[in-house]
Amino acid sequence: MLLAGLLAAILIVLVWLLVRSFGTERRLQSALSEVLADQLEHQLGAQHREILRDLHEGLARQTDRIGEHARADRELLQRGLTAASMQLSRGMQALTQSVDGRLDTLSGQVSQRLDEGFRKTNETFASVMARLATIDEAQKKIDGLTTNVVSLQELLGDKRARGAFGEVQLEALVQNMLPPDAYAFQAVLPNGTRVDCLLSLPAPTGKVAVDAKFPLENYHRMFDGEAGGLERRAAQTAFRTDVRRHIDAIANKYLLPGVTSDGAVMFLPAEAVFAEIHAYHPELVAYAQQRRVWLVSPTTLMAVLNTARAVLKDVETRKQIHVIQDALGKLAKDFHRFDERMAALARHIEQASRDVQDVQTSSRKISAHFHKIESVQLEDGEAVERG
Repeated sequence: MLLAGLLAAILIVLVWLLVRSFGTERRLQSALSEVLADQLEHQLGAQHREILRDLHEGLARQTDRIGEHARADRELLQRGLTAASMQLSRGMQALTQSVDGRLDTLSGQVSQRLDEGFRKTNETFASVMARLATIDEAQKKIDGLTTNVVSLQELLGDKRARGAFGEVQLEALVQNMLPPDAYAFQAVLPNGTRVDCLLSLPAPTGKVAVDAKFPLENYHRMFDGEAGGLERRAAQTAFRTDVRRHIDAIANKYLLPGVTSDGAVMFLPAEAVFAEIHAYHPELVAYAQQRRVWLVSPTTLMAVLNTARAVLKDVETRKQIHVIQDALGKLAKDFHRFDERMAALARHIEQASRDVQDVQTSSRKISAHFHKIESVQLEDGEAVERG
């Protein structure tokens, strides 16, 4: 029993020693774990700081390289834009000089033509005013006459006087309506005949002879109240014969193939004679047309001359239009070359603009990556790859 009690006491002591040693071991393990954790944390912190320092150094070097490339790109782009600007300036200067030269030439030609036209117009206007002044003076003299009134029959009783009156009236109408280079008075034709007026019109009309005729004697006899019916009828027959004779004379002397046009003009200075022929003697009008002689009075001659002046003006205008069109054609070629050069310059500028946009896109991407790096939003693997 004593031995059993001793053994039990020994076992109790051993159990107590084992329990105590186990608790001590656990405390030692816990303390060792804390020490190891502190050392591990210290080592990991040092490694992390080292990695971060390397990363910042690599990013700084990469930033410096990107900045150098960006500066080089900006310098290259600036040189390209400067060269393009200089080329555009030279091209614009050359084109401006060419256009100015063309416009100066065209302006000089137009100014010369306009000055010439104004000069002719002023001369015509001055001539008209002078003749109007003469007419006004003559009208005043006529109004001042109260006695010794001379009848038209007495005034034009002589054939030469009638012829001179018709020629003067014809000259006044033609000079007032046409430019000086469009007519010639008392012109001599190749067959030796002399025509009162020869109009020079553009092709295909050519030269038109105008001759003044004044069959007045028998015309007055036709309306003489003191004459009998037989005398008036005889005067009417003689009047028709006179008109036919004048028509034949004009057709035979003034219609020359290859020299004059195929028609001539017979000028009747009195409107009454012209009206009498057209109203009561249509056979004379038909005969004149058959002989290609056109009967005109002062009023109808003015219409014919006005038409001739319009034709001359149209021809002169066409000449001026040809000059202007030629100058505009040359100017159009210059503008076409300018358009081609401007299109080429636009392509260069567009390419430079696209390059600038690409550089700006790359810059924005780099800036975005820098912002992410500074905000520590990149993963470790991506940060290493970017470095």
